[in-house]
Amino acid sequence: MNFAPTPLAGSYEITLKPREDNRGWFARFFCKDEFQQIGHTKECVQMNQSHTNKKGAVRGMHYQHPPHGEIKLVRCISGAVLDVIVDLREGSQTFLQWFATELAASKKNMLYIPAGFAHGFQTLTEDCELIYLHSEYYVPGSEGGIKYNDPTININWPLSVTELSERDSNLQNINNNFKGI
Repeated sequence: MNFAPTPLAGSYEITLKPREDNRGWFARFFCKDEFQQIGHTKECVQMNQSHTNKKGAVRGMHYQHPPHGEIKLVRCISGAVLDVIVDLREGSQTFLQWFATELAASKKNMLYIPAGFAHGFQTLTEDCELIYLHSEYYVPGSEGGIKYNDPTININWPLSVTELSERDSNLQNINNNFKGI
């Protein structure tokens, strides 16, 4: 695996190094020893998968409040998405800044997202599937989120939004009193 730091401290875009032969390819997408080189020592306790039907759909921007803040490792296994993270860490030098990268099954890449970040994505193709490794369990009542089109963050989504959940459409913008998580 190749770990490339993003402009937001502690986050990485990771590219798999597949081994190919006449049958196809094989690649490791998680190895505890390899992830220690970027300081990851937490156990992954939960794995989730999402499927999104329509191109242009947005999921996000989600996070869990401390003490349930979670590290996420996100990989697109079908289709392509614009994956977006926002640094919500109190006192961070990149507080309220965002970073986006295309995650695509064909690119064999993924994003490592530290605790204290909001995460979301927009589908760039039909029928997108993502898998997520999480360092913390989902805890009802600890979830948080910011609106995908919050003017304070000003994420540059590439497509018109075609689908948005009721929950995500009801998320609030960050206000002037927001100090981080």
